[in-house]
Amino acid sequence: MFVGNKFLYSKNVGWASICNSVGQTAGYFLGNVVFLAFESKDFANSYIRQPLNMELQSTGLITLPGFLLFWGIIFLISTTLVALLKHEIDENYDPNEPHFGLTETYKVLLKVFRLSSVQSIALILLTAKIGFAATDAMTGLELIERGVARDSLALLAIPLVPLQIILPFLISKYMTGRKPLNVYIKSYPFRLILGIIMAIFVYYTPTFQNYNKTFPWYYYTLAIIIYGIHQIFVYNMFVSQMAFFAQVSDPKIGGTYMTLLNTLSNLGTNWISTTALYAADYLTWKTCSLGGSQCETENEEKTCRILGGVCHPSIDPYYIEITICITAGIIWLLWKYQTIIRLQCLPITAWQIRSNRRKSHILAEDDESSFLITA
Repeated sequence: MFVGNKFLYSKNVGWASICNSVGQTAGYFLGNVVFLAFESKDFANSYIRQPLNMELQSTGLITLPGFLLFWGIIFLISTTLVALLKHEIDENYDPNEPHFGLTETYKVLLKVFRLSSVQSIALILLTAKIGFAATDAMTGLELIERGVARDSLALLAIPLVPLQIILPFLISKYMTGRKPLNVYIKSYPFRLILGIIMAIFVYYTPTFQNYNKTFPWYYYTLAIIIYGIHQIFVYNMFVSQMAFFAQVSDPKIGGTYMTLLNTLSNLGTNWISTTALYAADYLTWKTCSLGGSQCETENEEKTCRILGGVCHPSIDPYYIEITICITAGIIWLLWKYQTIIRLQCLPITAWQIRSNRRKSHILAEDDESSFLITA
């Protein structure tokens, strides 16, 4: 997160969100797509061993322990080189301004969190993803449940990697002004609509399946198109959010400010997705294929199997959660729209503690923000 505040020259700080999004895309591709592909024995045998006349095996080319060990070593080497060879840049160093050490930085960060503007954006970041929780957390699992192979699903991301890398550069010109969150709020309803489209796609997935349990090429083409459009709006929101973070973060406490905002954003994503997955068990009603009796308990499921039946969900929790989440997303947008508009119109001073004092005063005093934001 230091990219946005210290490692870039001030004239290039607008590229902070681009560096972040492109870096995360590359990391996701290597850590998810590449791993799932090379760990899969089917992919390794079909696309690597067989074309190279190698002996077919029952395992992939890599294992999880080996993969983690390799990238752990790379991480240690790269971070060590950064520490030794790269130095932070502070073009606007002012000896009269307070400069903080590690402990003092986190003390100041606690004071930053008490600003009403930061508390307002924190509430937004912790709740914004509620409209997309079911779509983001459950769609892939639903496709696998309907017969799409896990490695095939991972390989769908490969054609989208160029799009994910190019997109931040294409939309960066809309993030350089004082109101980057305009892109965020304009993209929000489109992501809700894409959630409905993806739910429909999941529903009709079994109708595309061939007799041998595979899927035709046009199914995957349609999946790439839908997911590609979805990614456009995902990256619109992500890059605009990161651009806003770079604008309001106080460079005097380095990347710690941006780390705070990103942590809140990630926490908002994770707790909502976890809740959506956890709630699925309580929204599942199963019935036995013989007689239509309930399969709510283990004994009822066992009885159904003894009779030769299979317990099937009578109502898929995925569609219930899609409906709940999209409805909640619409309500959230109506609730927080004006707040987002007001937040990005605030002066930079509303996001910073007052620095026209000695460092000891800043650390000791209770800072009261002079800007009241209605949540």
